[in-house]
Amino acid sequence: MLFSSIIFNINAQDAQRIELTNPSFEDFNRHSQPPRGWINCGMDDESPPDVQPGAFQVSKTAQDGFTYLGMVTRDNDTWERVGQRLSTPLIGGQCYQFSIHLTYSEDYFSLSRTTGKNEFFVKPVLLRIWGGNKYCDTRDLLGESELVKNPNWKEYQFKLKPKGDYKYIVLEAFYKTPTMFTYNGNLLVDNASDIVPVGNCDEEEWDEEIMVKTEEPENVEPETPPVTNVAPPKKEDEKIPEPEEVIKPSINPDPPTKSNKIIEELSIDKVKEGQSIRIEKLDFLADDYTILENMHPVLDEIYSFLKENDNVIIEIGGHTNRRPSVQYCDWLSQNRAWSVRKYLLLKGIDKERISYKGYGKSQPIDTTNTPQGEKRNQRVEIKILSLGG
Repeated sequence: MLFSSIIFNINAQDAQRIELTNPSFEDFNRHSQPPRGWINCGMDDESPPDVQPGAFQVSKTAQDGFTYLGMVTRDNDTWERVGQRLSTPLIGGQCYQFSIHLTYSEDYFSLSRTTGKNEFFVKPVLLRIWGGNKYCDTRDLLGESELVKNPNWKEYQFKLKPKGDYKYIVLEAFYKTPTMFTYNGNLLVDNASDIVPVGNCDEEEWDEEIMVKTEEPENVEPETPPVTNVAPPKKEDEKIPEPEEVIKPSINPDPPTKSNKIIEELSIDKVKEGQSIRIEKLDFLADDYTILENMHPVLDEIYSFLKENDNVIIEIGGHTNRRPSVQYCDWLSQNRAWSVRKYLLLKGIDKERISYKGYGKSQPIDTTNTPQGEKRNQRVEIKILSLGG
């Protein structure tokens, strides 16, 4: 027993500050390839993590430097992780302090392996930290965060106490635990600290000279679409649009004039709070939510209205006819509302000024017994939430 105690004390004294390779995850922006210094530790036949921003509609600014790591969980029970060999091994029984900045993207649009459709990957997930003795070895779970629900970057702190000596570390995006069902979510990771040895993991206070403890992340619910895992069955001849194909904004639109205006009611001296206005000449293809080029004029008209009246807050609402199932209608109307909102965001409108919702077939405005009535029911509307007065 005395011999073991002596060995432990020697090991603890030998513990060193460990610097990670590329802790800010800097690299060229690209999808399906982890940042330099990190290797993909994900599942076989699945795409690797990404260097963000820029892929899958992710546009959040980095917390440190220019780029950061993006990882997802999927609805087919697969998830992403990265790893690297440490410059100095973790010592078993030694306590370490470690911090890393985490958030999620409110917009993340990618292909679901289960539905075969592009879906929202916006449910909150958590970060797990593993130690091991080879690349991608998840031998010892060293730390696990709470669900990352904060829409802005927050510093998460961990006390790591490895059970053995480990030369490798793995960062992993994972579902809420315990996991009742798998789902599509995303996690953004940036600005990791050194791994710093400290005296005692049971001590309540942290060494402020090594690392300043920050407040816990706010318990903010993410901007989650009302329906996340519902999609129509895939048709064999159906082309699944890539994320970058769904939204292609126009460039430098001409402001609308009185003679070419499409939505006559869309004028600051005509609109009222609570008013809903149908977006004319916004005709999606059947079973689709892609923004086509012929939709640009009316969407640019909405953009010009919002740009000129920067206190106005709106909701984009999607509606369908009554023929498909409730789940299908909810899915399609939500995706169409999302596409319109995303178009306006990409043009430069602040995301805080535009919300979106899919109402499905719950709010018809005309008869459901004629083709003409059903065509009117299938629509996208602007609802004026606030004029900022």
